Amino acid sequence: MSYKTEELGKNSWKITIEVDAQEFEKACEQAYQKNKNKIQIQGFRKGKAPRALIEKMYGPSVFYEDAANIVIPDAYAKAAQECGLDIVARPDVDVEQAEKGKPFIFTAVVATKPEVELGEYKGVEVEVSKVEVTDDEVIAELDKERERNSRTITVDDRAVANGDIVKIDYEGFVDGKAFEGGKAEDADLTIGSHTFIDTFEEQLIGKNIGDNVEVNVKFPDEYHAEELKGKNATFKVAVKGISVKELPALDDDFAADVSDFDTLDEYKADVKKNLEAKKKDEIDRIKEDAVLDKIIENSTMEIPKAMIDEQKMQMAEDYAQRLQYQGLSIEQYFKFTGMTADKFLEEMEPRAVKSIKTRLVLEAIAKAENLAATDEEVEKEFDDMAARYSMEKDKIKEIVQGKELDNMKADIACKKAVDLVRDAAKEKKETKKATKTTKAAKETKETDDAKETKPAKAAKETKEAKETKTTKAAPKKTAAKKAKED
Repeated sequence: MSYKTEELGKNSWKITIEVDAQEFEKACEQAYQKNKNKIQIQGFRKGKAPRALIEKMYGPSVFYEDAANIVIPDAYAKAAQECGLDIVARPDVDVEQAEKGKPFIFTAVVATKPEVELGEYKGVEVEVSKVEVTDDEVIAELDKERERNSRTITVDDRAVANGDIVKIDYEGFVDGKAFEGGKAEDADLTIGSHTFIDTFEEQLIGKNIGDNVEVNVKFPDEYHAEELKGKNATFKVAVKGISVKELPALDDDFAADVSDFDTLDEYKADVKKNLEAKKKDEIDRIKEDAVLDKIIENSTMEIPKAMIDEQKMQMAEDYAQRLQYQGLSIEQYFKFTGMTADKFLEEMEPRAVKSIKTRLVLEAIAKAENLAATDEEVEKEFDDMAARYSMEKDKIKEIVQGKELDNMKADIACKKAVDLVRDAAKEKKETKKATKTTKAAKETKETDDAKETKPAKAAKETKEAKETKTTKAAPKKTAAKKAKED
């Protein structure tokens, strides 16, 4: 095997790879052995026809495609490793020559990692919020704990009121016809939670156990199911039960029951301390993002389209895997949201570009500042990975080798670069205090979120894929490995 490289333009190269005729002939024989049982020639039992006869009948190129798929992955992987190019995406492969008795020649057009021209990265100015926890936030946190320790009491001597939990059977109809996902039995619905669309819940107030009610509502214009958008619907509802939550009193006894403290004041102080720590972590993350955004703005780089496409595909695969963990396929997600694969990838692009730029500037900063992973840091990462994946450390070390080990070390160096630029950043000015998460704001958010959960019970979207690169126990595929699988 031999190869030559040709620069096509900035961050784009063509590798021309030549596999000798004997190696390609071996691949053709393997292709024949693989396919002979699928070929029927008159006068021969299936799988017994000689290769020469098959090639005479169907042409000498009958096995070339499979033979090419046999030789290309290994030949490309070897050339990619030896050529010294920092390849960042799957290759675009094209066969140039495939003839009997001649070398097999193919080309691989690849994208390479772009150079980064760093601007100012130490001492950039960003706005920084102050860490402050209000009494309202502490009370809101205590109320959450009271909710978790509440008990449910059955009510049978009055009608449904706001705040009640009602047990209902329901079935929805549009234009007199039942629709998919609009039926449930023994469903618990909290009146006032706005879990169901429109005025569904309000129309149950004042009804009694045993009542059969017709609830008339309108689906929102932006509803996830195309066939229900903006449609009027009637739900036949049977009220089967009423219950209420009883919250424990906010006193010393409550504090002693739910914490390690004897008094409510001690418990409140601990809650406030924990909230301050969480808020500080959040503010640090926001500051870190702002610093990196500023550094990216100050820097110059040209990202190859293939690199962006590769990142989008990786992010999409990660997202689909997280959905699968929740019991939802990507196809079901597309159906529920009205999304298409192309639009999904299109919406991924801004995040993909930012992820790539962030990684590139951090690698450039690590190089400029001579930041590298120490042996102790690498060992600690192995320890953390072993604990995270419940595997033996030696087994992790066997998996993370070569390029994967280099990636892990690069991750550690990038983390050091993040610490460096974050700690060196300057506060632009005294700014507004950290946004308060008041109980009212929380209730508004919960209301908005709840509106996405309709009687049709559509699956909710999961959180967006994390965009910062992390090293996993399972080795990541290099471009060469991906080409091999393709």
